Amino acid sequence: MLSVVEGLLICIAVSQSILGVLGNGFIGFVNCIDCVKNKKVSMIDFILTGLAASRICLILIIIVDGFIRIFSPDMYSSGNLIDYISYLWVIINQSNIWFATSLSIFYFLRIADFSHHIFLWLKGRINRILPLLMGSLFISWLFTFPQVVKVLNDQKAENGNATWLFNEQKSAFFTKQILTSLGVILLSALFLITCFLLLISLWTHSRRMQLNVTGLQDSRSEAHRKAMTVLISFIILFLLYLTGIAIEIAYFTVPENKLLFIFGMTTTVVYPWGHSFILILGNSKLKQASLTALQRFKCYETRRLLPAAQTGMGRNGCSRRIIWRRRSP
Repeated sequence: MLSVVEGLLICIAVSQSILGVLGNGFIGFVNCIDCVKNKKVSMIDFILTGLAASRICLILIIIVDGFIRIFSPDMYSSGNLIDYISYLWVIINQSNIWFATSLSIFYFLRIADFSHHIFLWLKGRINRILPLLMGSLFISWLFTFPQVVKVLNDQKAENGNATWLFNEQKSAFFTKQILTSLGVILLSALFLITCFLLLISLWTHSRRMQLNVTGLQDSRSEAHRKAMTVLISFIILFLLYLTGIAIEIAYFTVPENKLLFIFGMTTTVVYPWGHSFILILGNSKLKQASLTALQRFKCYETRRLLPAAQTGMGRNGCSRRIIWRRRSP
């Protein structure tokens, strides 16, 4: 029987999951439509679409795994379900962090302003960075999968099944977790390093522009401040995600504390849905598409709830209003 706090946290996690699927689905849909119209796939569209798809899968696996552990833990006591969940988690989690790292590196090379020769060399070869990063993802998979297989086989040998209730020493358990998470740790470190370097570049550039606070310089300073706010939000959400994963791992050492696991699950889900909505607000194409979709939905609801005579508009009154707003300066 769940307590009130546990039930509340589960409701929050489910609500976050729904928002995350909708937000990331919207990002993927808009980018796919744009690629079809332009008949080409840009690097940023590929990264955003892959990031959205990996996050939808990540949200689903977090919620499914969480509900199994909370409501039906015996499902992990027999069969190979935990094997499949573990393999999917490795693929999806590392893919999600890889796409996030690729996005941070792309923005870092496009926006940052450094005079170091290594940075300038990388900036001139930005189109070659993505294939190299993809190679690092495959290397990370090749290193992680044998470690996961070894951990699962050892657990089966010790307990006769793949139960998620670990009975080994905590030091040995955390050592295995570090080995299986080494690829995630390296990608996360690269993500945070590029974000902090970009933040330093934006802050330095903003300080220089404060000497001139009128006209175009003032608008650029405001744009830099907004970019720094978005970047800080990215970093905070990503750290929350890593914290949530750490809490879920710590739960294995105290499996009787179900509240700890639910809190970790709720914390973990904050990142994939929160980051997606920040991306929508920070990307001009996604933001415009979201505003257009909201306006059309509002007009649809108006036409559905009120007759045309009461609204004082024709059947296509809302669509004409949208067109007029687009044409007006």
